[in-house]
Amino acid sequence: MPNMQPEKTAVREQDPKVRAHNFDEVSSCYTDEEALNEANRCLNCKNKPCVGGCPVGVRIPEFIEKIREGDIPAAYDIIKTTNGLPAVCGRVCPQESQCESKCVRGIKTEPVGIGRLERYCADYMADKAPAPEKPEFNGHRVAIVGSGPSGLSCASDLAKLGYGVTVFEAFHTAGGVLMYGIPEFRLPKATVQREVDGLKALGVEIRTDMVIGKILSVDELFEQGYEAVFIGTGAGLPNFMGIEGESLVGVFSANEYLTRTNLMKAYLDDYDTPISRNRAIAVVGGGNVAMDAARSALRLGADKVYIVYRRSAEEMPARREEVHHAVQEGIDFRYLTNPVEILGDENGRVRAIRCQKMELTEPDQSGRRGVKPIAGSEFEIDVDAVIMAIGTSPNPLIRSTTPGLETNRRGCFVVDENMLTSREGVYAGGDAVTGAATVILAMGAGKSAAAAIDEYIRNKK
Repeated sequence: MPNMQPEKTAVREQDPKVRAHNFDEVSSCYTDEEALNEANRCLNCKNKPCVGGCPVGVRIPEFIEKIREGDIPAAYDIIKTTNGLPAVCGRVCPQESQCESKCVRGIKTEPVGIGRLERYCADYMADKAPAPEKPEFNGHRVAIVGSGPSGLSCASDLAKLGYGVTVFEAFHTAGGVLMYGIPEFRLPKATVQREVDGLKALGVEIRTDMVIGKILSVDELFEQGYEAVFIGTGAGLPNFMGIEGESLVGVFSANEYLTRTNLMKAYLDDYDTPISRNRAIAVVGGGNVAMDAARSALRLGADKVYIVYRRSAEEMPARREEVHHAVQEGIDFRYLTNPVEILGDENGRVRAIRCQKMELTEPDQSGRRGVKPIAGSEFEIDVDAVIMAIGTSPNPLIRSTTPGLETNRRGCFVVDENMLTSREGVYAGGDAVTGAATVILAMGAGKSAAAAIDEYIRNKK
């Protein structure tokens, strides 16, 4: 019998006052009983609109049906046919604007908790899934530059087809933004490492501390015998506002702050990673990265953390769940507020941030409302650190060392519908093409590129 309860089956969460001081995961996984209860909310629609909302086409009603039948290994296998990172996607994908936004149950009530059920399957199978069998080598080699979600997805699909795949990662640990950008309390690093280990079991070679464009060029990869190259280097170059005071001690990019915290484990006492322990911090921006930086700062000991965002709450691009959790934890949101200057003390350290009140204007052609400053509304917020989380751009290293590789005005690689760049045999996807976006969209690009690379090499043969 379908479960017609209007709300999703709730997940258990740490108390906000407790979790604001630790890096343990905020939300718990469903129990078997909770997962079954939520699976029974699915109507198993004939036209499956939820599948159309998923960038990698997870066969959602099919895997949920297997949960109803109590066959979790089968449910997991169905997910893995299209999604190589279910434990990751179940935690960090914006399901509310993708698969769950298409759910028929969501028309009058809450949609089915698809992400929660995906995580349940992945966590259930974490210590039960057999190691994947290494396919027979087909004689062809492909290089993947970057081990973030697009690179891992592309590598997985190609490895399953028998290609010899080598992933080149600039950092000392594979995982890209999954490792350095998303905090432990949202995405445990052991979860990411399991997915990376699964790739290795498929025969994928991962070479860390390899900065392509410096140690090796893209052209040199071809000279070494790789028949195609996929560039999934993400968008790791931080943007700044260009206001007075950004060079003061105590001003960070969110990328630096989160990399020190997550990849270099600054939150653990047995690591010597240097990181600033501040009294009061202003985080500038309104996306998921801003939420991650603010909530990390709180856990690292700040007494007061502000989110400074120039538009209203309705325009904020961060996931509603992340904003809700940040509010619960005591983050102070200053909406319609724009920084105009960062003020320093006599030692060149941050002492305050000067802001100006803003007001919304009429929507533009895209439907998004603009903002304009309110004259005479400037004020100061007393802080000793500022974190800039206002977006990122692709690093220029590869484009500057690869002749004939076309990029747009934002520095993103220009690709066609098959993710092919302006260079034969060179493909690209993820944030390096789109600019900062979501994990699942990057994975979708990696999958598309893998299919195109396979066709290119087979036709070339």
